[in-house]
Amino acid sequence: MAEMKPTIVVLMIILLVIVVGVLFLGIFAMAKGGKFNERYGNKLMRLRVAVQLLAVLLLGCIMWFSTH
Repeated sequence: MAEMKPTIVVLMIILLVIVVGVLFLGIFAMAKGGKFNERYGNKLMRLRVAVQLLAVLLLGCIMWFSTH
């Protein structure tokens, strides 16, 4: 297997931190409730899913290109 470039590793770490950050912000908003949760709760979870999709696609591309 080929060695990953540092920029790809950094990008994966950034995506991981964003996913975890949005996840905890969404959980905090849901636990607290109120107007913030009503306004942003669903948007935060959608953002988390979108960032997770980017992370999974990037990981899939890394695996694909490392074997081909």
